[in-house]
Amino acid sequence: MTDDDLRALRERAAAGDQDATGRLVELAGERGDMAELRRLADAGSGDAVDQLVELAGELGDLDELRRLAGLGNRDAAEVLSELLESEDADEE
Repeated sequence: MTDDDLRALRERAAAGDQDATGRLVELAGERGDMAELRRLADAGSGDAVDQLVELAGELGDLDELRRLAGLGNRDAAEVLSELLESEDADEE
């Protein structure tokens, strides 16, 4: 996908095109682009939030999981708890 294609997709998503938003979430997840996922999540995309939690968990990004959990995301809180428990078990 070219930069122009991506720009057009973002414009469509900003105008409310849910298909464009979904495609952006998919692309951002594939690229591991947490900034794009945050932007989409902040714009109200639940799919972006889910993808962000998944990616943060895969990367072990405790700060991002804490941020999301602090915003009330239960999935992020669960993943954070699991990662912290895993770290504690590794230390024993």
